[in-house]
Parts: sequence; C-alpha cells; structure tokens
Amino acid sequence: MYKLLIADDHPLFREAIGRVIQDGFAGAEILETENLETTLALAGEHEDLDLVLLDLNMPGMNGLAGLIELRNAMPTIPVVIISAEEDKQVILQAVTYGAMGFITKSSPRDKMTRAIEQILDGNIYLPPDIMRETAKTRRSHQESSISPHQLDTLTRKQLQVLEHMTRGESNKMIAYHLNIAETTVKAHVSAILRKLGVSSRVQAILAASDIDFSRFTRPS
Repeated sequence: MYKLLIADDHPLFREAIGRVIQDGFAGAEILETENLETTLALAGEHEDLDLVLLDLNMPGMNGLAGLIELRNAMPTIPVVIISAEEDKQVILQAVTYGAMGFITKSSPRDKMTRAIEQILDGNIYLPPDIMRETAKTRRSHQESSISPHQLDTLTRKQLQVLEHMTRGESNKMIAYHLNIAETTVKAHVSAILRKLGVSSRVQAILAASDIDFSRFTRPS
C-alpha cells in the first residue's frame, strides 16, 4: 500500500488529484496539507511516505526555495512538483534541486497516473510535451555547455538516447521508441554520462537541453 501526501492550498485540486491516486493505486493512503509549514510537520510524522506531491505556489513555498527546504529536512522522502507552471527551465531547476519529477496541473488523468507510477518505480518524470518544445531563442551548438569534441565522442545511437533523455523520457520509454532493450539504454546512458563528464542524468539533460539534435541524428 502506498502512502502519499498531497501538499496544495486548493481543496478542489487536492480532491481531484486524490481521486486520480485512488483510481490508479487502489488502497493508497492519502494525506493532505495546504502550506509548507504543515507539510514539513506532517512529513516529519510520517517518514514512511512514498511520495509528496508538492505545489510550487502554496503559502510558505517561495517557489523552489520551499522544495529545497523540504528536501533538506526530509532527504529520504521522494518529492514530485505538481504545478500550473510550464516553463522548461523551472522544471529542470526543480529536478536539479532534488524533485523526482514535475507534473503539470493541465495533464490529463491518465498522464498523471502514469507519471506518478513512473516516479513510484524510482524513475524521474518530466513532461514530454514541454521537454520537446524548442526554445524561441535557442543557443547555438557552440554556446551549449557540451563542447563539439564531447558530442563527437557520442555514437549516433547515444545521441538518439540523449535526445530522448532531454524530452523527459524514462529508460523504458526510450527503449520502446528506439526498439532496443532497456538494459542497452542503461548502458548507453552510463556511456553518455562518462563522455560528457557529468555525474547524473539531470546534469546531462541540463547540458543538452538546447542542442539541435536534428543536425546530428538525421540519416546520413
């Protein structure tokens, strides 16, 4: 049985996401809070929480500062941001600061269920639609934090895996889309991190989020 905490100051939304959880995860225990102070207190009382669904804009949060405070206080409890915010950089920053993912409040019920399931399985979830968006002012390849030499060290398949990573896809989703085994994806991810000189998947996504992959992965 899962135990989840919904931290949001809008009662109607808490009720709606609560129904999503009950329908998707039968028997789940649901706790509710409406500000950061009570969230910290309740999380301290229930250290066996499987997940906190955290609103960025409820009282006391001060944006991502509230996420950092919660992660510092309860580092072992997974947290996912659930917010109306749809800015790609905010989403990436939230994951950088320790969130296991970011679910937009505009997501359909089935997408919310799959996102929560993915996070409960230990994966990071990022909204694919937003992660696929091309920035209006895209940095040039030379201005990205990945050097041309580092990109040249990646095989075509590794570039494809990295592109799917920047879309917020899990290893399972990447394996499906590229028609390869999930273990092969894991091996590619490890090689990508090593070649880019980063220590985590999130760092790789941040470094590669503005690369125009069509220049490198189009058929020769």
